[in-house]
Amino acid sequence: QVHLVESGGGLVQAGGSLRLSCAASGRTIYAMGWFRQAPGKEREFVASISFYDTNLYYGDSVKGRFTISRAITLNTVYLQMDSLKPEDTAVYYCTVADVVGIWAADDLDSWGQGTQVTVSS
Repeated sequence: QVHLVESGGGLVQAGGSLRLSCAASGRTIYAMGWFRQAPGKEREFVASISFYDTNLYYGDSVKGRFTISRAITLNTVYLQMDSLKPEDTAVYYCTVADVVGIWAADDLDSWGQGTQVTVSS
């Protein structure tokens, strides 16, 4: 069973930046990624990255502003969030999968505890 621990959320003004981290343990990692969920909304795919090749994916709402990266030896994934907007406010969740791609939340069963990101206008 995989264990995921996120860190790095917080409060930032619009236009600012934050960096999230997520460390995994307990199983071999093939791909990791991020979702987010705002109050009253469904969990939304943000980004994913392969731990075996250079493939990565982004949700349309974050393309060009967010960057996903990973430290393979640390089983850790990062999410650099730049040019943040108030609509980026959400709880951000880390997850793992066997194949990198644009995931649906219902297809995944391992989640971190979530970290709050709040962007003020």
